Amino acid sequence: MNTIRSTQVDKVASLAAAQNLGRELRLSDDIVCEEGVLVAVEVLNNKSRYNTLELTSGRMAVVKRGDIVVGALGHRKALFGYSGHMPESLAPGDTLQLLNIGGVLGCCESVNAELGDPFDCKVLGMVLDFPYLGERIGVPARAGSDALPEIDTLDLNGVPVVALAGTCMDAGKTAAACAIVSRLRAHGLSVAACKATGVSLRRDILAMEDAGARTSMLFSDFGIMTTTSDNGPALTRALLAALAADKPDVIVMELGDGLLGTYGVDAILADDEIRPNLTSVVLCANDPVAAWGGVRILRETYDIEPAVVTGPATDNAVGVDLIEQQMGVTARNALTSGLALGDAVYASLAGDGGVSDD
Repeated sequence: MNTIRSTQVDKVASLAAAQNLGRELRLSDDIVCEEGVLVAVEVLNNKSRYNTLELTSGRMAVVKRGDIVVGALGHRKALFGYSGHMPESLAPGDTLQLLNIGGVLGCCESVNAELGDPFDCKVLGMVLDFPYLGERIGVPARAGSDALPEIDTLDLNGVPVVALAGTCMDAGKTAAACAIVSRLRAHGLSVAACKATGVSLRRDILAMEDAGARTSMLFSDFGIMTTTSDNGPALTRALLAALAADKPDVIVMELGDGLLGTYGVDAILADDEIRPNLTSVVLCANDPVAAWGGVRILRETYDIEPAVVTGPATDNAVGVDLIEQQMGVTARNALTSGLALGDAVYASLAGDGGVSDD
C-alpha cells in the first residue's frame, strides 16, 4: 500500500527551482525511478570538502549530517568529480549518493580522490506535486518546467551564436563566457546565454546573468539532469530556438565538459542543424598542447575554424605567443585581457555579418 506523509525539509537543490517548493512537502513511498524525479533524502555523513549544495536561490549552503534535502534522480560521468548511475528501483530506507553540488542523486561508482567520499543519503520518499486544483491527487514532482520540444530544422532568424568549447572540464569556459557577455553588452548588444551540456548546476548561467545576459537557460529547464551524446543535440536545438525567439542580438552558449568528454559536445558540434548556426567558436584550453589538439579537432573533425583561444593556456605571454605562432589563431586571456577577448569575439561576429560593426 502506498503511504503518503508530510515532511519538513531543510534544503531544496537548485535543480528543483521550477517547482517553487516550500519547506513542508508531501512524500510518497512509491518512487518512480526516472531522470529528474524529485526525492527527499536524509544526509548520513559530514564532509569537509565538496560539502555544499546550490539552493534554488543560487546560494551555496553547507550540507551536514541530518539535513533533509530535496534532489533529483540522475546519473553523472565526470572526469573531475563523482560518477554514478540511476538506480533501477528505489524504496524508503535505501541509500543514494549526492553526485554533484546541484543536487543530482544516484548510485556512486567512481570517486575523485581530491573530493573525498560523497554524501551518503537515506531515501525518505518521492516528492509529490498536486497539479489538479481542489483534488488530492499527487503526481511525481520533477525538475524542469518545460517539455523538451522536437526541433528538426533550426531557424534562429539570423541571431548569431557564440559557442565556447573546452579541451576539458575546468578549462575556463565560464570565465571566458562572462568576459564575452560583458564586452558584447558594452558594444551595445542584447545578449542571451545558455549552458547546453554538463550536469545540473545553475551557477554558470547565473554568472553570465551577472555579467549582463538579458535572459538565460539551462538544459535542466527541460528536466534533463545530465547531458549525453543522445540528448545533447536535441537539447541544444531547443535552447537556441527558445532564446532566439526573444530576438536578442547574440546568443552566448557554453558547452560544459570537453571536446572528448561524455556530455555530448561531440554530438552537438557534429549536428548538421546546429553547426551552421555557430557563428563564432571560442576554444578554452588548459595548456598549449591541449590548445593544439583542440584546434586540430575543431578543424579536422568538424570543419570549424576557432575565432580565438583562451583559458589557462593563455595565462601569460609565452602561451599566447605559442598558440598564435604555431596554430595561427588569435589568443586572449579571459582574466587578464577580458576586454581584448570580448573585442576579438565581437570582431568575429562583425566579420561574419552577424552584427553591425558601425
